[in-house]
Amino acid sequence: MSFIVAAAQYPIDALADWEAYAAKLERWVSSAAAGGASLAVFPEYGGMELASLDPTTMSSLSGSMEFVSSLLPQVDALHAQLSARYGLHILAASAPCQTDDGRYVNRARLFTPSGRMGAQDKQIMTRFEREQWGVSSGGPLRLFDTSLGKIGVLICYDSEFPLLARALVEAGAELLLVPSCTDTLQGYWRVRIGARARALEGQCYTVQAPTVGDAPWSPAVDVNCGAAGIFGPPDGQFPDDGIVAEGKMQNAEWIFGNIDLSRVGMLRENGAVLNTRHWNEQNSAAEKLSVETLSLL
Repeated sequence: MSFIVAAAQYPIDALADWEAYAAKLERWVSSAAAGGASLAVFPEYGGMELASLDPTTMSSLSGSMEFVSSLLPQVDALHAQLSARYGLHILAASAPCQTDDGRYVNRARLFTPSGRMGAQDKQIMTRFEREQWGVSSGGPLRLFDTSLGKIGVLICYDSEFPLLARALVEAGAELLLVPSCTDTLQGYWRVRIGARARALEGQCYTVQAPTVGDAPWSPAVDVNCGAAGIFGPPDGQFPDDGIVAEGKMQNAEWIFGNIDLSRVGMLRENGAVLNTRHWNEQNSAAEKLSVETLSLL
């Protein structure tokens, strides 16, 4: 299966009203479709720009979270319409979502042109989410079996934990989507390095899509730093450095890259290295760990 994926470098804007948001989202989706994309990937917490629609709560972490969560049914309906209209899969920007028990989770949603939707909650929370925002870990990891292929979602910090990706790979994932939101270069590089490491270990594609630019009105996403990237393992028919496509830092734009999932199967079967197949060999090696003292007394 071969198709084009579009990864957003998405700016957080102050929006005048709902119509401005709907128009912006359609511009972005139509632009991805015009570029030939079958899958458009938006970033983590891109949905927080909706907080600007309520001036009374947008300067409050808790208030903006509650307001954005209340809009998610309307947001999801719009994404479903655009997915069907433009004939492409869309990973919507994640947003806080209040669960039935009153907790908030960080939720991304994947829409298909046929009208189906799947949701993935972030698994491991950053210090900001834990200590200041009160966002909790959500539902289980999910593998989405789509007409494009088998897709997993690792939201930002989740990409830095290899066992999450390994669980998806063992379930059959061929493509891992990594929506991200980072306010420093160090944060951006941590996620990018994580995404590239997961592509190497899982012998699969990973796609990072970040927020970019400043939104000084927001206490949650006031500074955004990053560049989109589409990665694979440096082996076989993949690029020598594993970089399928990458954007320029801080530009508001799509980057496009070709995804050929047949390459994933070929590498896992007969690559120069077989990281996926050999994964469990490290367990026996780790169990035999020996601590030896070499210091001079």
